[in-house]
Amino acid sequence: MSRFGHREHVHLTWRTVRSFGLPEAIDVVSDSIRSTARYAGMPQKYNATVSRAWVELVAHHVAEAEPDEDFDTFLDRNPALLDKRLLLRFYRSATLAQPQARTGWVEPDLAPIPPAHHVN
Repeated sequence: MSRFGHREHVHLTWRTVRSFGLPEAIDVVSDSIRSTARYAGMPQKYNATVSRAWVELVAHHVAEAEPDEDFDTFLDRNPALLDKRLLLRFYRSATLAQPQARTGWVEPDLAPIPPAHHVN
């Protein structure tokens, strides 16, 4: 059985953003991760801010991609997305650990997440 790691999460997010656009992708990805954490018996692992921030970051780069670009090309152009610590450019780790971040959206406290223009 293969592991569903960070690259696979980014791939799922990329596909979801391309299929549904940013607003709906936030809900779809967040609901999927929340359900998976619950199913695995670890609902406390889910973090709403982390989930949404990753969708927004991926969507920003999807908006800059060619419409027919495949996932490997997308990653070649955006290798930072493979860094699981990427969110620490935008958030302090203490901010992401707060109960408010786990249950709802918390704005970045280090730098704004770049906007995703032209994604539904």
